[in-house]
Amino acid sequence: MLDTRPARILICDDEPRLREMVGEYLSERGFKVSEAGNTQELAAVKKADTPDLILLDINMPGGDGLSALREMRAYSDTPVIMLTAAADVVDRIVGLEMGADDYLGKPVNLRELEARIKAALRRQGGFSQGSAPAERHLETVPFGPCQLHLDSARLFGPDGKEIPITAMEFDLLQLFYENKGRALSRDQILERAHKKGWAAFDRSIDLRVSRLRRKIEINPSKPQTIRTVRGVGYIFEV
Repeated sequence: MLDTRPARILICDDEPRLREMVGEYLSERGFKVSEAGNTQELAAVKKADTPDLILLDINMPGGDGLSALREMRAYSDTPVIMLTAAADVVDRIVGLEMGADDYLGKPVNLRELEARIKAALRRQGGFSQGSAPAERHLETVPFGPCQLHLDSARLFGPDGKEIPITAMEFDLLQLFYENKGRALSRDQILERAHKKGWAAFDRSIDLRVSRLRRKIEINPSKPQTIRTVRGVGYIFEV
């Protein structure tokens, strides 16, 4: 069901002018915006009003965004878009490995930011902003001992408990399902990455597959569900 309430966006950045600019832009487009100037304020604002998506700066005094992301991913799969300096490639890789859904370099392009926010929210459940969500598959897909619900983009373990996954992790699982039994090269996965707005560099694919294996494989060091095909890429075997 399409959620008709305004999506709640939390902006955590130590630059007041950036928060004001982004907040005003998103508010004019129907989002409900809250702000935090550092990671301490982030925790307080999150507790007062749980956001649907967080814009999180990496470099802030008094506590960096990567540490905050690591703590959040221990208990939450709320979409997080990292804001990074244009040259901080290492920070981007680390952020993706820790579970960030996306990143955007500064200075922020507001139209691009809006598009990335809408894409992440649609994957999370569908909100009234932007185009209507596509019709969902009422289908459950086995990934090793786990079950992926395509209609709700949720992953459940063999004990029935939900395993938090990011929007990009869901996209990758869905890609493997749509190509089950077929080896996918990194180039083919990166082609999908360009369409989804993922970070398009080889190592991001390997990091994300490794992260997924820790969630769905009985023995991640000897994967049986998403296997490596030497010299090619990866294959999902049911």
